[in-house]
Amino acid sequence: MPLPPPPRAADRDERVADVVCVGETMAVLSPPDTGPLAEQSLLSMAVGGAESNVACGLAGLGRRAAWLSRVGDDPFGRRVLAELTARGVDVSAVETDPARPTGVYFKDPAPDPGSGPGHTRTYYYRGGSAASAMGPDLARHPALRRARIVHLSGVAAALSDSCARLLETLLAGRDDRASPGPLVSFDVNHRPALWRHERHESHERHERHERHERHEGADAARTLLALARAADIVFVGRDEAEELWGTARPDDIAELLAPAPAVVVKDAEHGATSYAGGLRTFVPSLPTKVVEPVGAGDAFAAGYLTGVLEDRDERSRLRLGHLAAAAALRTRDDVPVMPSRTETDRCLALDEDVWAATARR
Repeated sequence: MPLPPPPRAADRDERVADVVCVGETMAVLSPPDTGPLAEQSLLSMAVGGAESNVACGLAGLGRRAAWLSRVGDDPFGRRVLAELTARGVDVSAVETDPARPTGVYFKDPAPDPGSGPGHTRTYYYRGGSAASAMGPDLARHPALRRARIVHLSGVAAALSDSCARLLETLLAGRDDRASPGPLVSFDVNHRPALWRHERHESHERHERHERHERHEGADAARTLLALARAADIVFVGRDEAEELWGTARPDDIAELLAPAPAVVVKDAEHGATSYAGGLRTFVPSLPTKVVEPVGAGDAFAAGYLTGVLEDRDERSRLRLGHLAAAAALRTRDDVPVMPSRTETDRCLALDEDVWAATARR
């Protein structure tokens, strides 16, 4: 699984990204405290989206990252572009749609009685959004050919049929993994609500609800499995693998996703296991007080991919993932302030026993 060399710009003023992330980013509206959304009179606005969260995380760790997508010609779209630019992400290739809106989602902290700390429900309003009109033609964009890594997620596959075809073109449509070109990273990122309400909203109304649910579950499982198997690097949560494919053990998940050259199975507070180059590597998570879990998986991917770009060993890649994820867990923001490289270098230098002892605290 060779990584392409650093990209070279045609001239000194041209920016070329190490990683190009493709997917939808939305305006995020959330309460200023942990009270239920229904009881709030004021909301704060930020931006968030699985793929752009990864781009921001990479930029925060010192890598050159770009985000490729579409936004509406509206205040939300302008906010998205401004905030990602401020975080160091190249958005020069993003298309503005004069007719379709930018997606929006709302956060509802601890909406259910008895829900534990860090529990947040999200409500998405992204049907017919500008990003949902992305299609296979986007796969020909020059930025994608010149990147070292292209990062995708299963969220985009659920947005629309045209978005699903785009991912199929970028992943399954490749002629040969060994041929020259960027590595393709894929985070399974299963969002059941999207598969129910976005991708299949045109199903006939008389279809029975129970049959509808079964069909969508099978569709998500089949589609995400095919995309994951076609990727070079796959990120998947142990819990989502169990929900999608009935496979709960990391070793079995890696076997299921073969022939993907590198599979990273995340198991929340327990740790993460990677399967790459014929080796199995486990690194336990660091203890972290969870303020909100949204964005932690994206941060982990950003940390791990940073390790790939820096040609670090597998253990260091997983440690970088854990350090970035911990930063996300400690904040209510979708995109955290990444740890300094002084801090990450110190943690990467810990011997295995010291890291493990820290993780057990």
